[in-house]
Amino acid sequence: MKVFLMHEDRDFDLKAAPPWNEADLTQDLELGTLLDAMAQGDPFLREVAKKAVLSGLTDPTAILYRQAVLRDCLSNRGPIRAIYRLAVEAIAAERKQHLGVFSAHPDAILQRSVTVVRIFVKTLKAIRDIADEHAPSFGSEGFRRLVATLDADMDDRYFATVQECLRVLRFRRGVLVSARLGKGNLGIDYVLRKPHEPKESWLARLFADGPPTYTFHLHPRDEAGARALSELRQRGINLVANALAQSADHILSFLEALRSELAFYIGCINLDEQLALLRQPTCFPIPLPADERRHTCQKLYDVCLALRTQRPVVGNELHADGKGLVVITGANQGGKSTFLRSIGLAQVMMQCGMFVAAEAFSANVASCVVTHYKREEDRSMRSGKLDEELARMSAIVDRLSPNALLLLNESFAATNEREGSEIARQIVLALAEHGIKIIFVTHLYAFAHALHEAGLAGAMFLRAERRADGGRSFKIWEGEPQRTSHGEDLYRRIFDVRAVEPPEIGSRERSLEPAA
Repeated sequence: MKVFLMHEDRDFDLKAAPPWNEADLTQDLELGTLLDAMAQGDPFLREVAKKAVLSGLTDPTAILYRQAVLRDCLSNRGPIRAIYRLAVEAIAAERKQHLGVFSAHPDAILQRSVTVVRIFVKTLKAIRDIADEHAPSFGSEGFRRLVATLDADMDDRYFATVQECLRVLRFRRGVLVSARLGKGNLGIDYVLRKPHEPKESWLARLFADGPPTYTFHLHPRDEAGARALSELRQRGINLVANALAQSADHILSFLEALRSELAFYIGCINLDEQLALLRQPTCFPIPLPADERRHTCQKLYDVCLALRTQRPVVGNELHADGKGLVVITGANQGGKSTFLRSIGLAQVMMQCGMFVAAEAFSANVASCVVTHYKREEDRSMRSGKLDEELARMSAIVDRLSPNALLLLNESFAATNEREGSEIARQIVLALAEHGIKIIFVTHLYAFAHALHEAGLAGAMFLRAERRADGGRSFKIWEGEPQRTSHGEDLYRRIFDVRAVEPPEIGSRERSLEPAA
């Protein structure tokens, strides 16, 4: 049986290889904070969330399929948690049934399999009952298929048949085995037979004649005879033991798949509940084809910043439809990097089928999401910061594909303004020509100004707002690059300086002097 809650046509692969830029993406977008919020201390939930978030979908139809399943989960939180808990408990119970030194013994395999299947059958019936009870509230194709599968493959007749088979396999009346004599009078073709069910009452059986068959009894001290009978029993039940073990493994694989796929949605429920406590909005994004240049959002915010600070954060708007290059400049600590991170997080969350941290969001899917953020200088002094940046960019370019989303934060600022601007200009223009969507936060005025003056049709320029008093609103608006990043504001705030008029000059010009 298949679950089909994560994909329409295949199981969710928890063992799939991570993306090549997993470490950079996790660090630059602070994905650890997001994953911790989804996991709520559960290592398995975190593992599944990490795999799903980093293995984004690139087909809008597949994203919408997963979104529909998530909508059902958010509308039926109690039943979904109950089904997940049943799967977890059944898997844990199965792992407690150890074979030990008798792992290859047919009788031990059979007894363990009977116990495990009995546990699984009880769990499957409970899962089916919950699914049937809440079936009318499920609107997604994924859940409708799951409910239909459970009803078709696990009706009451199925459970009755399984229970009867488990009862028979307890062999309370002994084991009925047939065989033929082979060469040397050795037994061959051992077959386990269905035991004869007594039709008489217990009183009739009590006074009935003995069985019309040849019968012999072993002496209590006949160890060799006991071993011979035991070997006959093992040969007789071997095929049945293996068949039942395979059935148990089949049910186990279904429960494990159900647990893995529901774990992602349980993580989404956990995240949604935490954002609701912070009164932060969420929405289901609209994924669009990769070859379109679409990017529009309202009140988009950094979900990781909200989770880390446990308070609402400022949201921003973006209307970049038709734009393949977005350059963000403006005041220091004005929210540029936070805005860039919110864009990356929203893209990653959208492409794994989640809701996003915004009131509205629509964007074209990306073939991959890649980050190039500034790093601290190499402490081993094997290379400078610029060399390290260029080496990382070279590795990124080797792996980029058309319609990728590249997020750059203060890249190439490790050298002088002129050289850094020229490096940035050549790289950005070359990548844009090859269909790479780029969002660049930079303080390189020469670079940003040159692109703005060139009047590129597919380029957009944003600027972090600075109030007249030097305060930061953390709002990002469309605007041409400015020569200054207003570092003087930070100097004032950090060193508590105030503007004074030097008495010896007597002019209207003002200088900065530390406050008393």
